Amino acid sequence: MTEESLFVSRVFTPQGSFTEGIEGPGCDRAGNLYAVNFERQHTIGKVTPEGQASIFLELANGSIGNGIRFNRAGEMFIADYVNHNILKVDMQTREISIFAHEPTMNQPNDIAMGANDIIYASDPNWSQDNGQIWRIDTDGQVTLLETDMGTTNGIEVSPDETTLYVNETVQRRIWAYDLSSHGEVSNKRLLIEFPDYGMDGMRTDIEGRLYVTRFGKGTVAILSPSGEVLREVTLHGKNCTNIAFGGDDGCNCYVTVADQGNIEVFRTDTPGRSWQLANRP
Repeated sequence: MTEESLFVSRVFTPQGSFTEGIEGPGCDRAGNLYAVNFERQHTIGKVTPEGQASIFLELANGSIGNGIRFNRAGEMFIADYVNHNILKVDMQTREISIFAHEPTMNQPNDIAMGANDIIYASDPNWSQDNGQIWRIDTDGQVTLLETDMGTTNGIEVSPDETTLYVNETVQRRIWAYDLSSHGEVSNKRLLIEFPDYGMDGMRTDIEGRLYVTRFGKGTVAILSPSGEVLREVTLHGKNCTNIAFGGDDGCNCYVTVADQGNIEVFRTDTPGRSWQLANRP
């Protein structure tokens, strides 16, 4: 791959193919990309590596998805922010079950997953500009990890599994926590505070760089593990909501864009952590 081909975003799915509620996204082992609200609310869309999109699931009971992740078994997990659920999907039968339910959540928003399949969920309260963080263990048990935060949104685990990153959209801050093997957090510290524009979803690559969608600015900021901005990738749309790694080599960065109602893609030079986890033996 040439240097010129890297970090240049192009349109991947047609404008308006998803609603303004497009979020997710996540890739399975076969390279298919999934994002929420394809054509209309309450759906999960499936996009092939060639860019062909279709409805994969219809969510029942008024559920609307947000973050999507896959575990070691290849099962899909969806944050259902309407009904305070983490949903689990059998990818063969497409059966949807409630993996975890917590009525005291504001709304499970983005989710991250450790290599041990423990899930971490951000939980913003948009009306009050605050939020919290939850852990969902592999048996579905839900534990509150942190409260009295800003509007928690993007959330991700470092490739060495020792750091949990959480951002606050309104406050424009990214926090880092030490993360234990049992999913306990400690040593909260400020990674970076941006002077302008909010943030939404985040992902790490296998070298520990953090890819942050800058909602309203229309860029993906790539940060070092110490919080230095290494570069920003300019998108066609402005309201980028989330990002996932995919492609044959894990170097495709798929970005969901709300104001365009579509997905963009750019190439990076390092595979994503989530892609590496999905493709482990």
